Amino acid sequence: MDDLPPPLLLEILSRLADSADVARCRVSSKTLNSLAREIRCVNLQCSYLRYAKSRSPLTRSAITPFKEVFHKLISELPIVESVSIGVEKPLRLVAYDDVEDEEDDLFLSDFNFVNAWLPKVCGNLRSVSISDFWVQSCWRRSDVLSLISSYCPNLLELEIKNAWISVDGLTPMPKLTTLTLEFIRLDDENLEKLNECFPLLQVLNLIGVGGLKEPKVHLMHLRKCHWTLSNAPISISIIAPSLVKLTLKCVKPNLLLIDTPLLFDLNLSLESACNFIVKEFSHLEKLHLDSTGLRNLLARFPNGRTVKNLTAVSTRWEVPVGVSKSILELLLCAFPNVSSLTLTSGVWSELETYPALGVLDSWAQMKGLKEITAYLTVNDIEVTVCTILALLDNCSGLSNMAMFIHRDVVSNITSNLISRCMAHCSRVRWKWGMWKEGTKDAWISHGI
Repeated sequence: MDDLPPPLLLEILSRLADSADVARCRVSSKTLNSLAREIRCVNLQCSYLRYAKSRSPLTRSAITPFKEVFHKLISELPIVESVSIGVEKPLRLVAYDDVEDEEDDLFLSDFNFVNAWLPKVCGNLRSVSISDFWVQSCWRRSDVLSLISSYCPNLLELEIKNAWISVDGLTPMPKLTTLTLEFIRLDDENLEKLNECFPLLQVLNLIGVGGLKEPKVHLMHLRKCHWTLSNAPISISIIAPSLVKLTLKCVKPNLLLIDTPLLFDLNLSLESACNFIVKEFSHLEKLHLDSTGLRNLLARFPNGRTVKNLTAVSTRWEVPVGVSKSILELLLCAFPNVSSLTLTSGVWSELETYPALGVLDSWAQMKGLKEITAYLTVNDIEVTVCTILALLDNCSGLSNMAMFIHRDVVSNITSNLISRCMAHCSRVRWKWGMWKEGTKDAWISHGI
């Protein structure tokens, strides 16, 4: 190893994802030890095993405090461009009620802790990621945002997880382009400070952010947004004229406003919205709709003539009573130019129970449909076969059918279904797979 050119050795060390691995390399070689000081990134994660040893009376004295390890590591680097410090995933899953822990060694968004190292490295810092141990951080409010905004005007990416964050003293960060807040209690109930202090954000991830009342994302340069709400705010507003991709998961806001004229890819999951206001989507091509009230959502959705790729998820279905159109018809009416359609089990089951499946008025609108993916439960094989054959007979443009059969369906029924469908229509390229809640989809056959 020592015979390799120093630039190559440094490149190898820089590619190690964990600073703990770098430390092991330093012990093994004087050359690596000297070169390690030229690394410009720090990534230190506390494992569950380390945490357990630090709490055990038998091993506690032999474990160096995590914050002390980090301080020593970062103090030896003359230039730091990226810092990632946190706890590994198994430790993040430890619940507050499961342990009693009043220590603060893994309260990593602590103002005093960050203030001890950030001023020394802030000049070249481009990325910061801090992931707290929720058991220690959930009852301690942190002012770390004000500290980071004061010392890091050139920061491009910021990520904070599992913390209670204050926005007191937060100042504008005009160069920040990516912000991730995950499982955060945020003292900015309407997101006013976020909009004001991060005006040039292009990527925003708000995952499980609590404490919101009437949040509004109003960012002129935002291109991509992933927003999962952990509570039920009164209203939700997204005003982003440059946004092209949006993933939004919420429950029952009284008002949902989406004003994103350039949106290309939308993944929307909600139970219902009393007042759903969506401006015209003139560029939307990829759409994923997930709702227990899918019929009501479709009725409120604007015209979707530009949508080509559509996925419909209904987590609750009922046998249609007193309705004139199936969900499939509503989908095709709302999005008449769809070429690729995915129907999850709830939507498919509703389609199978629809009494007038064979005489739908909208079959003529399905000429452009090229590909269907469906998730089947096969409660009655005859009904399932009839539904599939009706689609095949009336969708003349179909060229690909991907059917996922529930894993609990007995093998002889699965084989019977596959053979009957393939015998009926040879023009279609068939793909068969298996699915089950909580497991990964698996192919049985691919491209027959």
